[in-house]
Amino acid sequence: MNATMLRQLWSTVEETQTQTLRSLDDTSLVEQLLENLQQKRPLAGDDMEELASYIRSHLILIRELAEGRLRSMA
Repeated sequence: MNATMLRQLWSTVEETQTQTLRSLDDTSLVEQLLENLQQKRPLAGDDMEELASYIRSHLILIRELAEGRLRSMA
């Protein structure tokens, strides 16, 4: 996975609605983020698997970022 792909992923996380990040189960959240990434840039099968694995390993951080956004809005 290259730096551009990582930047696009984290940009996608930031653009995704907080409620979506908080409410979806793990599998659905991974699928949603991958779908959002696909809309920006077509991904090869290998890239999809690598990104899915990366997202799964960072779900706690992704949800913590969403919680932080929610707290900063209150």
